[in-house]
Parts: sequence; C-alpha cells; structure tokens
Amino acid sequence: MLTTSSRLRIQEILTRISKGNKVTLEERIYITKYAKKNQSVSNWLRKASLIQRNQPVSNPIDELLNGLDLNSDEPHSTYNPDRDDLGEWFSGAPSWVRRS
Repeated sequence: MLTTSSRLRIQEILTRISKGNKVTLEERIYITKYAKKNQSVSNWLRKASLIQRNQPVSNPIDELLNGLDLNSDEPHSTYNPDRDDLGEWFSGAPSWVRRS
C-alpha cells in the first residue's frame, strides 16, 4: 500500500520520465524499489517509459495496442525490418523457430 506522499512523489517522477526530463539516479532507484513490490507502480513506470519512447500515433490499431500496454519493457527488443535480419533476431531461439 502506498502512502499519499509516496504516490504523489512517484507520480511526479513518472511525469518527468514520460516527458523526457531529468531524473536523478536516486529517483530512479526509488521508483524501481516500489515497482518491484507494487504492480500498479510497475505499470505506471512501463507506461511512462512507453510515452517517452513513442511518437504520437494516428493509426487506430497502434492506439489500441498502446492502450492495451502489450509492448515490451525493453526499448531495444523490438524487431526493426529496415535494420534487422529476421534470422539473426531469432538466433537465440529454439531450432524449431529459426529459419531453415
């Protein structure tokens, strides 16, 4: 359970994260500590990171997917067809997933 002061501090830090503003290491540690113990804070942190990374979308499907919060926590874990080779992207996958 979060106290009101903790929740307000967390939300203030997450707002700065989502806007791409400066966040100190101590604040990041503070957020991470709560995110590990509280699912709501973890979801807020994921959403703030997603907002920071994403450009505004006008495609209804992308808006739906963003609203469902199905994106990865890792910003660099997604496949980019212009830059990545699909076979290399799955190189660590089991043999049945790799290209033959």
